Amino acid sequence: MASAARANALPWLAASVVVIVLDQWSKAWVLAALPEYTAVPVIDGFWNWYRTYNTGAAFSFLADAGGWQKWFFMALASAICALMGWMLARTPRRDWRQALPLALVIGGAIGNVIDRVVHGHVVDFIQWHAGSFYWPAFNIADCAVVGGAIGIALSGLSGGKPQRKAG
Repeated sequence: MASAARANALPWLAASVVVIVLDQWSKAWVLAALPEYTAVPVIDGFWNWYRTYNTGAAFSFLADAGGWQKWFFMALASAICALMGWMLARTPRRDWRQALPLALVIGGAIGNVIDRVVHGHVVDFIQWHAGSFYWPAFNIADCAVVGGAIGIALSGLSGGKPQRKAG
């Protein structure tokens, strides 16, 4: 008798949809409510809302490249999403330690691609700082990509296998 096919983790794409909705909702709020390039303190000395735009990638990499980078980053994000989707299709549904990080990266990547298509750049608005050191501004999509990448790395470090309880 053939073994039953294992259910894949594609339903975890619902987490990607949640990230996209939260990301786009937050950016719509930012564009409607926050002034450009003006710090609005949330926690004095640590956290500001700060509406800015990024035409590059992480830390504004290639931001001044002349425009071609928009298409490059959109193609790169699409390729990464396709790879992560393929990985989700090969991941057992119950393996949330692998599935959730993949879904987070997909949602974050798509959130920023939407910005590039609609606005020509990514809308960033979360600014953390300590004294005169300012972390580059970021958004919800960036949080999902970074969190997902950390989850993927941790899953890889643990061999990608769910931990078994000793007993």
